[in-house]
Amino acid sequence: MSNPFENRALSLDGPAKDIQPVTPSDSVDLNSVATALYVETGGDLSIVTVDGQSRNVAVADFSFLPVGVRRVNATGTTAIGIHALVIT
Repeated sequence: MSNPFENRALSLDGPAKDIQPVTPSDSVDLNSVATALYVETGGDLSIVTVDGQSRNVAVADFSFLPVGVRRVNATGTTAIGIHALVIT
């Protein structure tokens, strides 16, 4: 099978390399910084951005949140089915 990503330089402009399920935690960062989050069931998200800022955002069902995220906090997060889009 050919791999169209094989010789492609990783870029924030291109598609994510992987999508990983997120388990919200008040103390543990994501394995890789997410370039965006995808949420299956809407609600509130309590996140820590790549710059270390705490933010609370309400999102709808099947939403993409295109912001660099290092952590999704358990406290304050009611959205479920959260996935991190990563390029590493």
